[in-house]
Amino acid sequence: MTEDNADTGPKTDAIKRLIWPLRLTRAGMVAERFVRAFWPVWTLVFVVFAALAFGAGSLASPTVIWSVLGVVSLAALVLIALGIHGFNMPTHAEALERLDATMPGRPITTLLDTPAVGGSDAASRSVWVTHVARMANRAASARAPQPDLRVSRADPYALRYIGAVALAMALLFGGLSRVTEVGEVPLGPGAATASAGPSWEGWVEPPIYTGLPSLYLNDITADGFQAPLGSDITLRAYGAPGEITLRTDIGPMPEPDPNAYAQTVTMERGGTLAVDGPGGREWTVSVRPDQPPTIALDGEVEGEPPGAMQFTFTATDDYGVSSGTATIRLNADAADRRFGLAVDPEPREPVVLDLPMPFRGNRDEFTEVVLEDLSEHPFANLPVTLTLTAVDDAGQIATASYDVARLPGQRFFDPLANGLIELRRDILWSRENAERSARLLRALTHRPEDGLNEGVYLALRSAIQRLESAIDFISIEAQEDVAEILWNAALELEFGDAGSALERLRRAQERLEEAMRQGASDEEIAELMQEMREAMDDYMQELADNTEFGDDTDQPDQGGERQEMTGADLDEMLRRIEELMQEGRIAEAMEMLQALQEMLENMEITQGDGSGDGPQTPGQQAMEGLQDTLRGQQELSDDAFQDLQEQFNPNRPGQQSEQQGDAPQGNQPGQEGENPGDSAGGDGSEGSLAERQQELLRQLEEQARRLPGTGTEAGDEALDQLGDAGRAMDEAADALERGDIAEALDLQSEAMEALREGMTQLGEALAQEQGAEPGQGQAEGNMAESRPLQDPLGRQAGNNGAFGSDENGLGENEEARQRARELLDLLRDRAAEQARPEIERDYLRRLLEQF
Repeated sequence: MTEDNADTGPKTDAIKRLIWPLRLTRAGMVAERFVRAFWPVWTLVFVVFAALAFGAGSLASPTVIWSVLGVVSLAALVLIALGIHGFNMPTHAEALERLDATMPGRPITTLLDTPAVGGSDAASRSVWVTHVARMANRAASARAPQPDLRVSRADPYALRYIGAVALAMALLFGGLSRVTEVGEVPLGPGAATASAGPSWEGWVEPPIYTGLPSLYLNDITADGFQAPLGSDITLRAYGAPGEITLRTDIGPMPEPDPNAYAQTVTMERGGTLAVDGPGGREWTVSVRPDQPPTIALDGEVEGEPPGAMQFTFTATDDYGVSSGTATIRLNADAADRRFGLAVDPEPREPVVLDLPMPFRGNRDEFTEVVLEDLSEHPFANLPVTLTLTAVDDAGQIATASYDVARLPGQRFFDPLANGLIELRRDILWSRENAERSARLLRALTHRPEDGLNEGVYLALRSAIQRLESAIDFISIEAQEDVAEILWNAALELEFGDAGSALERLRRAQERLEEAMRQGASDEEIAELMQEMREAMDDYMQELADNTEFGDDTDQPDQGGERQEMTGADLDEMLRRIEELMQEGRIAEAMEMLQALQEMLENMEITQGDGSGDGPQTPGQQAMEGLQDTLRGQQELSDDAFQDLQEQFNPNRPGQQSEQQGDAPQGNQPGQEGENPGDSAGGDGSEGSLAERQQELLRQLEEQARRLPGTGTEAGDEALDQLGDAGRAMDEAADALERGDIAEALDLQSEAMEALREGMTQLGEALAQEQGAEPGQGQAEGNMAESRPLQDPLGRQAGNNGAFGSDENGLGENEEARQRARELLDLLRDRAAEQARPEIERDYLRRLLEQF
């Protein structure tokens, strides 16, 4: 085959494949130009159609109608002429250009092109043939572009939307049959006179709250229809007054007015509706029923600790509930009428609460929750009657009443506080109980129990004076004042601030024991258990804060007199107590609770002493530098682990406390950290963690270059271990850059293990340099010279370079001791927080065991 055939063959095949894409492209260009040229025409047509659909053809005289139609027709002809003038039929070349522009490299232009030079050169000809073949393959995939039917440039003021909105309104709310009324207008002068005869139209407008559409009476072909009560029926007559009248018995007729062209009747009942006169009609109108609302209580009225009342209700109505109330009345017959309740209660106004309504959506059927704190109300903890009321827009009312055995209120578990609340209840029940309550208060304050708050005592004495000041009955003001005094005194006894965390813990335990005896509800027990957990956390925190650093907790128990308890043990005991209570084994739960209190009170806080500072040898400096690097790597690993937890459980309990408790770990952005791990600012992002990892790697490389003891077997082994640690740190930094925290944690653990092994080998190398054999025992007086190494807590290393706890000092470097103290305090604080996940607390406990 010749080169000419090789050139023309692909061209011919490609051009044949372009026939239909080219035709479709041209058709799309025709549609674009047609829409842009004639959009005013269809906008005018839509507006005229909408006007006719809404009855414009029957509102004016025939002369006006035909005049308007003439003007509209003339305007339409002008717009059509302008459209024809502005419309240009797209040519074949324009369509080809549009299609070619949709493909990269414009292959169609290449297919239609010929080489200007080099036609006789075989090499140039071969290159051209190859290029044409490539463009032919690309042109074979041609697809017609989507036509652009936007006319925003031709219509900058968006007038086309007027026609679109008018058409939509006509189709939704207009009468399509009324469009043809313009065709019924007489054409001759005599017919114009006849067309001026009477006509009418009417509407039925239901009440707005129903949401129902209006009815056009002229479109109703049946003999009857339904409408809701309260609907307005309007009749508008055209022609001479009195020729067309409205007749109905569904509601009161308006006063006759010969000059009125419209009459409106409000529907109050079913009946007959008739239009008398030319073109008159008659319908039977029936009432569309409006069902009354319903309301019901879902479940029981429950108490929401500490003292709120909570219940759920469901309300329904066919058109929607407009409002509702909850009324609470005292049910004196159901009360235990003994002691202060033996007398008749004074009348009190019921408690009326507005029921919550949905803010959005319909109110046909909904369920809402009522939460209200009525702890201080006289009805609290007494039997009441709850009446729910729902009202719809038609004024229909639905009620539902329920007997509630006890209106939820604040429960007091302190015996004296509970007694004061009972006296307050009696005084509010009836003022006849004033004398009896005063005698009881005198008995309570005659020989007050040890530890009674002086402010509470004085307040009770003031209440006694107010109760005894009246001759017959105390006034209502005095009744309310005494009730407030007793309420505040009970709160002080129940929840008053204790002087120490241990005292708060004792109070929480006493309240829990009293709740067990009184048979408190599961919700109240759960609240008291949470209160005791918080008090225990405070106590454990106080223990951690007051414990001196270096308390030798890793030493064996001296004589077995110390009793050690971890946070996990305490939490497990609390969980077991809660299980026993749920199983009804109250006696066992109380015994375990008493044992728990004894354990907490027997915890010891030991004191430690440090040693003085002194000059450091190069070996000590190197070991301390590696310890700092190890500590920084551990802090960085902790931060990475916390970020991993937040990724999988961002709303886990204790999140806020962690963020607040992390302050000692790193400095704020913009501050220069003291530790290597602080250089990134401690903001917690992956990029910052990676930067901190790189900083630790640079510090390790610097320490490796200045490492003493090289040249010995142990020194070379230490150098190799530090090299492995550097490699793991480098890979961990790359993993943090990628956001793979899990892999980074594994690599960081590997780096820390290599660091510890390197430090051990370094200790052996330094011991060999000083003439001590690895593993050889030294006298106590020579330890400082033969084993100058220290662990992260300042304790000196063991005989073979391994760290132990056989030294009582904190090291000779005060700066290192301070950093170690802060680190250990931070670990203890976190391990004492009961809200942290068990896996994290276990990790912290294992970390503390190393020191």
